[in-house]
Amino acid sequence: MPRGGKRGHKGRGKQFSNPEEIDRQMKAQKELEENPNAEKVDSADSEDESSSEDENESRKKCGVEGIIEIENPNRMSQKSKKVAELDVSAPRELSRREREEIEKQKSKERYMKLHLEGKTEQARADLARLAIIKKQREDAAKKRDDLKKDKDTDESKAKR
Repeated sequence: MPRGGKRGHKGRGKQFSNPEEIDRQMKAQKELEENPNAEKVDSADSEDESSSEDENESRKKCGVEGIIEIENPNRMSQKSKKVAELDVSAPRELSRREREEIEKQKSKERYMKLHLEGKTEQARADLARLAIIKKQREDAAKKRDDLKKDKDTDESKAKR
């Protein structure tokens, strides 16, 4: 039977890279991450440079990488930040909920300020209602005073 079963073999055989090549690629990548603008010094590493340049050229030639520069964020190693490097004094970005909560509190404070000044519709209605109640109480107090005076006068007439 042919390779791949009844349907036949499709595709190429798998090619595995050797560990030395992988180590060289990792070293070159770390150097680029650490010193992206620094120029390399010609020394004993010239063989490594030529081989890494060949690898970069061959890597750029294959697929779309020759046409479009692709930066894979997953390929770069994630560097963990140390506690000493963290900037505690920097302002922290607020989440959407926190921003909305702050805006809600500010709007409530503005409304209460306007309400106390009597500029809102509800405050005007409350003041009008209070004015009506005050007037009714004053009228009731006058009536009571008049009734009291009438009683006093009636009592004083009765005593005489």
